[in-house]
Amino acid sequence: MADQSPGGADVIALANQTGGVAKTTSTINLGAALREKGKRVLVVDLDPQSNLTMSLGIDPEQVERSMFDVLAHRLPIEDVIHHVELDVAVSSIDLAGAELALSSMIGRERALDRALIAVAGDYDYILIDTPPSLGLLTINALTAANGVIVPVQCEYLSLRGLVQLENTLTMIRESLNPNVQIRGILPTMLDNRLLHAREALDLLEQNFGDLVFKTRVKKTVRLAEAPVSGASVLTYDSAGAAAQAYRDLAQEVLRRAKKAR
Repeated sequence: MADQSPGGADVIALANQTGGVAKTTSTINLGAALREKGKRVLVVDLDPQSNLTMSLGIDPEQVERSMFDVLAHRLPIEDVIHHVELDVAVSSIDLAGAELALSSMIGRERALDRALIAVAGDYDYILIDTPPSLGLLTINALTAANGVIVPVQCEYLSLRGLVQLENTLTMIRESLNPNVQIRGILPTMLDNRLLHAREALDLLEQNFGDLVFKTRVKKTVRLAEAPVSGASVLTYDSAGAAAQAYRDLAQEVLRRAKKAR
């Protein structure tokens, strides 16, 4: 997948082993913004917590088959795609057993890569929401991806996770996917009133320069409310600041995708 032809989907993993950085929120809303721009988008829920699945109005306890079956039993990914506001390959709690189920498989790091081949031509973008860890599920996502978007909360401790992620990416480039690169770093949950947040953002820009997206996702009530309604913030509060932020991010992603190809 990582060296696919220009006709295939651009596969982007949203990854950060630190939890609570708006990874799921950003996957859904970036997907919705890209779709608003006429792009065909699939979002893949690779987190056993199933927050992305739930945020799009699907009860993970009611799904018969999920990404666990795709990875562990080689079920075609088409069989777990639900068509709601976005096309979503759903997760369930079963996915928590995927690491164990995959551990004895040959080529276990490429299970997702193999699964996505069947639908790569159906989409312009495939966005993968990863668990807050650097285990086998995240490694599958990074092996299948062309690029990585790293949502980072504007706090000092969150910045440390970037170093660990870059180390993991270096290992993956050496042995599994030579082409995967960080496409951009997304500052999230920003509260401009806090000096600490502004200083963390300055530090991020000093260390990573142009890798940091110009878009800033600020803390808003609407972002927290949207998942309860089972929709993206672009549907829930289309004219709001959060929706506009993700539209701006989509523009940046589209520009960077052209450079990456």
